[in-house]
Amino acid sequence: MSKTCLKCLRGIAIGLVASVTALLVWRLGWLESWEAPTWTWRARFFSQREELSPQVKLILLDQASLDWALKENAWGWPWPREVYGAISAFCTRGGAKVLSFDLLYTEPSVFGVSDDEAMGQALSEGVPTILAVQPGGSRETWPEYMPRPVLKINQPPGTDATHLLFPVREVAVGAKAAGHVKGVPDRDGVFRRVSPFCRFDDVDIPALGLSAWLTDQNAVEIKAIPGQLHLDDKTIPLDRNDHAILRFKGKGDVSEAVSAAAVIQSEIRLRSEETPTISPEIFKDCYVFVGCSAPALLDLRPIPINPKCPGVVLHATFVDNLVTDSFIAESALSWVILGVMATTIAAALSLTYGGRWFQAGPLSVVWLGIPVLVGFVAYAKGYWWPVVAQEVGAGLALVGALVVNYWVEGRQKAFIKQAFRHYLSGEVIEKIILDPKHLQLGGEKRELTILFTDLAGFSTFSERLGPVELTALLNDYLSEMTDIILAEGGTLDKYEGDAIIAFWNAPLEQPDHAVRACRAILRCQRRLAELRDEYVKRTGAELHMRAGLNTGDVVVGNMGSRKRFNYTILGDAANLASRLEGANKAFGTKVMISESTWSKVSNSFCGRKLADLRVVGRKTAVAVYELTGFEGETAAPGWEQFADGLARFSAGDFEGAKNVFSQLPDDPAAQRYAHRCEQFIAHPPDSWNGVWELTEK
Repeated sequence: MSKTCLKCLRGIAIGLVASVTALLVWRLGWLESWEAPTWTWRARFFSQREELSPQVKLILLDQASLDWALKENAWGWPWPREVYGAISAFCTRGGAKVLSFDLLYTEPSVFGVSDDEAMGQALSEGVPTILAVQPGGSRETWPEYMPRPVLKINQPPGTDATHLLFPVREVAVGAKAAGHVKGVPDRDGVFRRVSPFCRFDDVDIPALGLSAWLTDQNAVEIKAIPGQLHLDDKTIPLDRNDHAILRFKGKGDVSEAVSAAAVIQSEIRLRSEETPTISPEIFKDCYVFVGCSAPALLDLRPIPINPKCPGVVLHATFVDNLVTDSFIAESALSWVILGVMATTIAAALSLTYGGRWFQAGPLSVVWLGIPVLVGFVAYAKGYWWPVVAQEVGAGLALVGALVVNYWVEGRQKAFIKQAFRHYLSGEVIEKIILDPKHLQLGGEKRELTILFTDLAGFSTFSERLGPVELTALLNDYLSEMTDIILAEGGTLDKYEGDAIIAFWNAPLEQPDHAVRACRAILRCQRRLAELRDEYVKRTGAELHMRAGLNTGDVVVGNMGSRKRFNYTILGDAANLASRLEGANKAFGTKVMISESTWSKVSNSFCGRKLADLRVVGRKTAVAVYELTGFEGETAAPGWEQFADGLARFSAGDFEGAKNVFSQLPDDPAAQRYAHRCEQFIAHPPDSWNGVWELTEK
């Protein structure tokens, strides 16, 4: 299986583990406390851009109303109940559809039974009124004076109650219906949902908002199926607990609500044929809800858009969502699973393939940001998306991918360091570790510049040294030369006794590999010259190095057995470099390079053509050059004469060539040519092509 496939499978496995973990903790409810803030962000963002339906109006007993009642009428709390009759009368004048009271009248009025009767009478004569019932008290049966809900429903979704508080008889007789105000807070205490029904004594009581809407309709067929409540052509999506999720609208400060004092004052003025403070027309064709916002009345509830919101807002929002078909639906479990898995797998794969340190940050921002974006888009479409479940999945996938990458790359780094530490510089190893794609283990074809070196006369002076002295000498010499080769970015292939084999342009690509190799060998020759006197003292002989360089295509890679291998080269170009090192003996030179190398470095170094040479084992000749120094350095005297002699030699003018070469007694190569010319003069070749042919390595 390819490395790419293994990486892909690794990323998918990490993503699957992360998604399963995230989905499990989500379904166990362990993420709800983290999900709550994201709910608030979404609800506030969209609520500030939306408004309650104009068919829904609020009348609030706010602090200003309490202050007015106390100052103008000396009403303490609770107020006389006949004033609620005034509110009913005002709404009736305006043509409201339904009036709903989120107030409890479970105890007789402190102003006497007549006060309760006055309110009941006013309610019976006015707009259809819904009164609130709430869990509590000791009543376990439905009171005969309270109108029972008449509903066509198969299986009402909602909650059960064993005890309820009902309005007193005198008030209740004026009501059209009842609606429950049983709260459904989430675990964090915030109210986001309403239970459509509450079952008590075999009676299905609609929520206050639902009861208000049903009262304005003709007979409605109610059908409940898992996840949905159908009311004729209306559909209320339900969560897993059969609760309706509310879509809150407005800024949460109920600034559009009408003060109860303003309503009462306006009704009094209208009865006196005076101009009202507000027009009753504002309630025309509206569902009107009466509730409390004064802190002292203790009916403030935390909702996502307001931590201290009048409880009546929940019921007004329910009707708004029902009228505008804007309830929030829970995202289908199958879609959540698919979304979380897709995100986690994609996040794991992206970091598995792009796990570099500078990629991890941006990728993490992207994948941790996607769940938030999905959550906002889903909310805009009317769906509740579990952002934290997807966020946790993405986070686990990213962390898992990083950990696995670190573990895998740690093993890879250890392998690379172990495999290359003997023949690569630390700097090159670090570059490979940072970008392993430059390393293709197992062999690849690449153009390299290859270096072979050898010490002249090594076997002669090595016989005069003991094993300890010889080993110390070689270690010192090879260390000095190897340090220079590695410093120039070379890769050490191997040592063979006193010989060094190295190459450039692998495992890292080096566009200037030929220049690096030539610079390295010149530095090695000069360093050896500096150490020569010291080595003379230790060996009694001068140490001179011969070197051959060639540039060409070879196969390079880790070769050997599965357990023991070497990073080395194979190919004819390497063989030629070895032959050129040995060919120095024939010309008395120190550094011989092939034409393929010279063509890449001639602008950076000094040198001269030595010959068209055919080495042992090759049928074709190759032009070879002597490398003598860096660009700008003064060429040795007699180079022009040498070139003239070489031209004569190549043309077969051995006599003329000999005369030219004889004039260069201090040039070893010229003297070798002069001797060669003498041989050809004495024994002319049968045919001549200008090639110097070697007969030994």
